Amino acid sequence: MRILLIEDDAVLQAVMLRSLSDAGHRVDAASHLEDARHFWRIQSFDAVLLDLNLPLHGRASAASGSGLTLLRDVRARGDKTPVLVLTARGRTEERIAGLDAGADDYLGKPFDLAEVEARLRALVRRAQGTQEFVQVGRLCLHRQHRRFTLADQELVLPAREFEVLWELMTPPGRAVSKRSLSEKLSDFDEALGDNALEAFISRLRKKLLDSGASIRTLRGIGYVLEEVQR
Repeated sequence: MRILLIEDDAVLQAVMLRSLSDAGHRVDAASHLEDARHFWRIQSFDAVLLDLNLPLHGRASAASGSGLTLLRDVRARGDKTPVLVLTARGRTEERIAGLDAGADDYLGKPFDLAEVEARLRALVRRAQGTQEFVQVGRLCLHRQHRRFTLADQELVLPAREFEVLWELMTPPGRAVSKRSLSEKLSDFDEALGDNALEAFISRLRKKLLDSGASIRTLRGIGYVLEEVQR
């Protein structure tokens, strides 16, 4: 998953960033409203972690509730990205305000990092559909556990190849543009070029030989994962 983490507490942000990255996610982090608004507008995300009390700028003085303004704005423009709001435990009015503004779920601080990831997976499953197992030929995606198996054996992939295959399988048979794949795999300071993307696709094709699943190039459009017709 590509996740936007919006949290102004530097220590908490660093801990969450490391935990989510270690779990194989690509995470972009913003610590104040201006960066968060900019990132969310120029990049698509699978999910957003949002602290409601954010500083407006990169300075210590916070504008309480500015996260709500951001959330209302993105919902008003039709953005349906799943949002998990992070709130101070016991702040019932804050949770209600977040849900009313368009949040999909909330989690009170302090929280367990494993629960954060579990809730994110649940939100993304809900947004993409409830099907837990997706199969093409002998290739199977186990969405809850974020793993692939091939002929009942685990298919271990480098992080970026994993993300490419995940995109192509949620759901399979859907045309995925090169631009969409590049955005999911790029960092803000390093864009992924077409040659690098094609290299990932080439390596995946080799690993899927005789699997019954094939990645087909759609000229001028992108790629599609489909079952091999015999």
